[in-house]
Amino acid sequence: MCNSIAAQAVCGKDQHITWQEGAVRREAKERALQQRGCVIWFTGLSGSGKSTVACTLEHALFNRGVLTTLLDGDNIRHGLNCNLGFCEEDRAENIRRVGEVTKLFVDSGLIALASFISPYSRDRDNVRARLGPRDFIEVYLKIPLEMCEARDAKGLYKLARAGKIKGFTGIDDPYEAPENPEITLEACSADGRPQCPESMARTILTYLESHGYLRAPMANNAVSGPARAIADWAERKTPVLDYSI
Repeated sequence: MCNSIAAQAVCGKDQHITWQEGAVRREAKERALQQRGCVIWFTGLSGSGKSTVACTLEHALFNRGVLTTLLDGDNIRHGLNCNLGFCEEDRAENIRRVGEVTKLFVDSGLIALASFISPYSRDRDNVRARLGPRDFIEVYLKIPLEMCEARDAKGLYKLARAGKIKGFTGIDDPYEAPENPEITLEACSADGRPQCPESMARTILTYLESHGYLRAPMANNAVSGPARAIADWAERKTPVLDYSI
C-alpha cells in the first residue's frame, strides 16, 4: 500500500504499462509551428519577479506568432497540485509533476514558461534530466532577499517573519541557487542601471533567437509545415484508423 505521494508515483510504474507512440513526430509538429519546443524554467525567491518576467516574455513571443503556454506556481496549486503542501517531500513532488507536464508541451513543439520558486537544486536537476539539456533553459532571477522582501506584494514575508508561515523559502527554509543556469537575470545591469521586466524578457528573447528556438528544425527535404507532418506520418506506415465506427 502506498503511504505517501512520492510512493504513489513509484507505484505507477507497472510492468503492464507500455508507452504508446503518437502518429506525428515531434519534429513534424515543430516544423508546422515553425519553432522548437523547450521549457524556460524561471527560478528565484518569492518576489524576485519570476511571474512578471514570464508574462512579459509570453506577450513578446505571442506578438511574434510563437505558440507558448504559461505555468505558474500558485495557479498549479489551485488544481493539479492542490493536494500538496510545502514540506520537502511535497515540494519535490510538486516540481516532478510540473516537469512531466512541461515535457508534454515540449514534445508537442510548444515553448513552456514555468515560473516556480523550485528552491532545491536536485528537483530542478531532475526536471532537466527528464527533458534533456537542450529542452531545459534555466533562468535564475538573482534578486537579493532584502529586495524581494521589500516588495512583498503578497505579504508573505511579513507573515513568515511573524512566525505565521513556517518553512518559508529564504526565511526559515533554504533556497539553493543554480550553479550553471543558462540565463541569470539581476536587479541591475552591468552598468548599474535597474532592469525592468521588458529588458529581462529581451535578454531571454536574444538567447532563444541565437540558439535557434524561434525557428523550426531543418527538414530533410523541401517539404515543410503540415505537408511535412503528413509525409512523416506516411513514412512510418501507421495504419489508417477508421473513426466512423
